[in-house]
Amino acid sequence: MLFLLILCFVCAFVATALVVRFARGHARRYAAGVPQRFHLGHVPRLGGVAMLAACSVGWAWMAVAQRLGVPNQIRGDVWLAGALSAVSLLGVAVGTVEDLSQRLAVRWRLLLTVAAAALAAWLLELAVPRLDLAWLDGFWSASPWFGIALAVLAISGLPHAFNLIDGYNGLAGTVAVVCCFALAYVALQVGDRQLAALVLVLAGATAGFLVWNYPRGLVFAGDGGAYLWGVVIAIAAILLVQRHRQVSPWFPMLLLIYPVLETLFSIYRKAARGQSPGVADALHFHQLIYRRIVREVFDDDESRRMLMRNNRTSPYLWGFALLTVLPAVLFWDRTPLLFAFIALSVVTYVWAYVSIVRFKVPRWLRR
Repeated sequence: MLFLLILCFVCAFVATALVVRFARGHARRYAAGVPQRFHLGHVPRLGGVAMLAACSVGWAWMAVAQRLGVPNQIRGDVWLAGALSAVSLLGVAVGTVEDLSQRLAVRWRLLLTVAAAALAAWLLELAVPRLDLAWLDGFWSASPWFGIALAVLAISGLPHAFNLIDGYNGLAGTVAVVCCFALAYVALQVGDRQLAALVLVLAGATAGFLVWNYPRGLVFAGDGGAYLWGVVIAIAAILLVQRHRQVSPWFPMLLLIYPVLETLFSIYRKAARGQSPGVADALHFHQLIYRRIVREVFDDDESRRMLMRNNRTSPYLWGFALLTVLPAVLFWDRTPLLFAFIALSVVTYVWAYVSIVRFKVPRWLRR
């Protein structure tokens, strides 16, 4: 598995370097006045294409290594590798069209990601088999369509959740890497080396991309990269729960609570103001931290000053994500404790958001 990690890292590093070198022209189409822009200059947003190329190499190697006589302990599965590549390709293609044109309507992106999720559920027979709630599991087992619908919702929703938190250099990419390692750890705990290798492929590809993305900000993941992270991590989480009954279905929820909370709170915030959830704004958690906490950066060059503030924002969110990932990894098989930490995460997120809005952030947190 270490070989897979290194292979995908190198492939993504080289592919992203090519994007940085030859794809700057398309970045000129990205408007300077949009709320999500926190950089100067023209930066390519095709990191997702480079990561998908690296992941495809890794998954292909998983599928054919044993057939080529290369000894390893990963059970090769051509169908799994092919299905995952096909679904990821569809997701990245949707995001890349938006990255290149800036004209793909939100409703079409949502519909196409739902189509990718339905394709994944069909090809891989995905479903959330249980909720570990005694009063509901009997009914849930008798109505398998609920499990399939929840799987489709997760696979179609998580790409957009990662897209919402993908606002600053290294932010979403690092969260994705941490989640991949957490999934790999639990998969190894239950003896599923194949699933662990599957997410380590994505971790290696993302790490190769991050070399160019943080701290210099030479390339962005774009919608394509966010959709790749969301699709693969959601599929891996569902497979882990589906294959191994000892893994609580609430483990992935706590593991991914940061992007999920950001999405749900964003929908609530916009609905309360009478706006469509698809309308972009500058009131996400990471944007508030950028504006109201990371402020004291001095440099004569405006571009460098903005880059320094951008880079100092991400560690705040990495810390928040780690506060949810660590208990998820420690208590992956204990539903009551996972419930308690999910509730604590929700309270902490809302408290922190409201504190920033009301300018009640402790002085030691401001920079």
